[in-house]
Amino acid sequence: MERKTAEEYPQELLDLFHEYQHGDMDRRSFLNSIGKYAVGGLTAAAIFQSLTPNYAWAQTVAKDDKTLKLGYETVPSPDGNGSIKGYLARPAKGKKFPAVLVIHENRGLNLYIEDVARRLAKAGYLAFAPDGLTSVGGYPGDDEKGAAAFRKVDGKKMTEDFVAAAKWLKARPDSKGKLGAVGFCFGGGMVNQLAVRLGSELNAGVPFYGRQAGVADVPKITAPLMFQYAGNDKGVNAGIEAYEAALKENKKKFESFTYEGKQHGFHNDTTPRYDAEAAKLAWERTLEFFKKNLK
Repeated sequence: MERKTAEEYPQELLDLFHEYQHGDMDRRSFLNSIGKYAVGGLTAAAIFQSLTPNYAWAQTVAKDDKTLKLGYETVPSPDGNGSIKGYLARPAKGKKFPAVLVIHENRGLNLYIEDVARRLAKAGYLAFAPDGLTSVGGYPGDDEKGAAAFRKVDGKKMTEDFVAAAKWLKARPDSKGKLGAVGFCFGGGMVNQLAVRLGSELNAGVPFYGRQAGVADVPKITAPLMFQYAGNDKGVNAGIEAYEAALKENKKKFESFTYEGKQHGFHNDTTPRYDAEAAKLAWERTLEFFKKNLK
C-alpha cells in the first residue's frame, strides 16, 4: 500500500478516525460518517484501509539484529492481573544498562512498539515493552481486535501491571538501577500515572501525546518529565495548561514541546498521521533527555 501523509486528508476526517481509534464510535458509524469523503471512485472502505496501520513500515531495527539480545519475559503482578508479558531488548555486549519502560497505545504490544524497544536497545538501554492485553490473551496481531480487547481489561489492574513491570525492570541484575519510561497515547498517559505512582523510583518520563495526571497528584511526582504534544490534538491538549501550572507551582522539572500542525500519533510510523520530521526531532529530544537523566 502506498504511504499517505496526514496532509492528504481533511482534518475533520482525521479527527473522526481518532474518535474511532479511541472507541468513541464503532467501525460502521465511522464508515457512515466519512461517506461524504468517498468521491471520484474512492469508497469509504478504501479510505478506512488507507488510515489503518501498515506494519510493514514499522521496522527501523531488524528483529534479528545481532548487536541486540531480544526476547519475551513474563513479570509477576500480584496486585494486578497476576502477570504481564512483554518484549525485552538490550545490547548484546555489556552487563548493566540504564532501563526504559516502553508503553504502547490503546491497542496492545504491536510491532511498532517492539521496534521502539529495539531503537532504545540500539542506543544502549535495557528496554522492556509490556503488553497490557496479557490478561485477555495478549495483542491479537490486529489493531482493531486489539482496541476491542483493550476495552475488556480492568483499567486499575492494568495500571498495577505496568507498576509491577517498571519495578521488575529497575531491579533486574542487568539494570544499572536508573529507570525511564516513554509511552504513546494511552502509554503517554500511563507515563504520567507512573510518575505519580513510582515517585522517586522513576528517574525520567517522556509522555507522547498522553493524558495528564490529576493536578492534586502533582506533588507526588519527582521525576523530570518531557512532554511531546501534537498541535492538532484538542482532547489531550485541553489538559496541558492546568497540569503545567501545577508542575510549576510545585517546582517540578519538566520540558514541553508542541509540534504545531501535527496529528496525535505523529511518532507512529505505520499510519498516515506519522510525520517524519516531527518524529525524528521528538525522538532525538527523548534520547538526549534519557542520556542526561539516566546515563
